Amino acid sequence: MKTALPPTLAGVAVALSITAAVPASAAPAPPPAPAPTAATAAPGSSALREVLFVGNNWDGTTDVLEPSGSLARIGRINVIPDKDQRMLEIHLNPLKLAYFLGIRWSVGEGHDQFVDDMYSTPDGSAVVVSRPSFADVVSVDVATGRLNWRFPVSGYRSDHMAVSPDGTRVAVSASTSNRVHVLDIRTGRETGSFTTGDKPHENVFTDGGKRIWNSAIGEVNTALDDPFWDFTKGDRKITVADAKTYRTVKVIDMRQRLDAFGRKDLSDAVRPVAFTPDESTLYFQVSFFNGFLEYDVAADRITRAKTLPKNPATSEDRTTWVNDSRHHGISMSPGGDKICVAGTMDDYATVVDRATLEEGPLVPASKPYWATVSGDGRSCVVSESGSDSVTAIDFATGRKVASVPVGDHPQRVRLGKVAADWTGPSAARESSRTAVRE
Repeated sequence: MKTALPPTLAGVAVALSITAAVPASAAPAPPPAPAPTAATAAPGSSALREVLFVGNNWDGTTDVLEPSGSLARIGRINVIPDKDQRMLEIHLNPLKLAYFLGIRWSVGEGHDQFVDDMYSTPDGSAVVVSRPSFADVVSVDVATGRLNWRFPVSGYRSDHMAVSPDGTRVAVSASTSNRVHVLDIRTGRETGSFTTGDKPHENVFTDGGKRIWNSAIGEVNTALDDPFWDFTKGDRKITVADAKTYRTVKVIDMRQRLDAFGRKDLSDAVRPVAFTPDESTLYFQVSFFNGFLEYDVAADRITRAKTLPKNPATSEDRTTWVNDSRHHGISMSPGGDKICVAGTMDDYATVVDRATLEEGPLVPASKPYWATVSGDGRSCVVSESGSDSVTAIDFATGRKVASVPVGDHPQRVRLGKVAADWTGPSAARESSRTAVRE
């Protein structure tokens, strides 16, 4: 929930809410990666296993779990091995320090944000992580725990990412510069970028990797949450870009579509989304709403809305909701017949039948923050940021089938790969020194 700022930091939140239009050139590309070593051998050189990566935002770690069934933990990776170096840089730069503290006392709820999103490389040798408080993306060698490369994003905060279908590129939102960077997942080199609306957030590759959809959510860290002050939230829109040329293909203003649908009462800040398997229909959440909407891509219109139950214990004071969320996290079963929703501020998760929009049992969950699909496709997996756990819910029955403890404040959960015999980085037992290519 929104945290009051200490008096000495009163100006920091103002600085954070200003869109800093920093050009992409402000983020220098790292030099070429060295030839593969034994620890980063060429793809296909060893057997791989599927896993779930869980980003523990407040403690800077990523837990690696079994992808299905019990969700048992296999190992843990420290994704901020360079923390001392980064903190020194921040404290030597007054502007960077202002933004760092602004993140802590606004969107971070009094905590530093060290892991927002992560994806593994196709060969399972590394996990690529966006680190909001450090305003960067890094590649962490899962065998040694050391950094392969680091890419500082433009501006002062990195956010949600997406990986291309072939696993070779990652798109990352630079939330204070209104830009999406697209990086080569192996080298960290920028292949291109494009501009968006205010505070770019969710990214999704579509059309076999030919398009990138980005939703800009606007300002979510101010206390101006009454509908009267909606105009202060900024330019919120979906930008669809060509993933080869990085030119804008289409801009979707959901304000117009919501008004035409008769829901002028809803915010147009698009949060997490889920496409149907054929990408003909988009389901999306918006700020302050306990539910989601259905959007026909070809017809370019909203077709249905689903309002989910409110928890009577949840305050109706919108300023107490985390970063303008009410519900944050949505995923779809592989068959496209069930939708899983994380009811963040209402402390539950539920599976909704896509045909009827009828919800199943409300599974108690402590501030669930994300929803994805298990490796076997049978379950929805949600992160419970309030209880530091990850829970699996059966798509067929809507019932909880597993829950395991993880690190501090889990957020994003992604399927990925590691070597079949991997149990954790060897460097976890060695010095924290790391060599970084920037």
